[in-house]
Amino acid sequence: MATIAAIIGRILIGVLFIIAGLGKVMDPAGTAQYMEASSPFPGSLALGVGIFEIAAGLVLASGFMTRIASLALIGFTALATLFFHSKVTDPAVAAMALKNLAVIGGLLMVFAYGQMRGRMDVIEERAKRLDAEVRAAHAEGKAEGATTVAAQPVTPVVAEPVAAEPVAPRPVAVKPVVDRDGDGRPD
Repeated sequence: MATIAAIIGRILIGVLFIIAGLGKVMDPAGTAQYMEASSPFPGSLALGVGIFEIAAGLVLASGFMTRIASLALIGFTALATLFFHSKVTDPAVAAMALKNLAVIGGLLMVFAYGQMRGRMDVIEERAKRLDAEVRAAHAEGKAEGATTVAAQPVTPVVAEPVAAEPVAPRPVAVKPVVDRDGDGRPD
């Protein structure tokens, strides 16, 4: 259940950035005007900011590289809060600043627990686990083979020379047996 909640939460935070980025991309002139009026940044960054929000939101929602995406979005949200929502005496600006703090808290949770099941990196982890199991089984087989071989008696193998042509047996010189004492055995 915690895994499902983490996946849904990560997707919802990603959707927040995707929708905000789409708004900036759809109206780059309005975003540029707001940026120039509210911050020291030039309005020419408006389209790039919108594209960044869409891309980072998609990466976060997909579960691919969630820690990197969450860190990038934490920095982005902190800078946006600092430069665009720092006048907390205005209730609307204060509400936006508090919303951004809540989003940063959610992104910190994604950073801490985002590497759970339901992400793209799980395929790599499964492959690494499988490789480790195969290496362990291979090592176990080698160890078992070594103990089996060590427990069996070693039979020496004698190699006989192979002749190209058949060799005739050599005559063997036979010594004459002499029985001098007459008991039937050679002396």
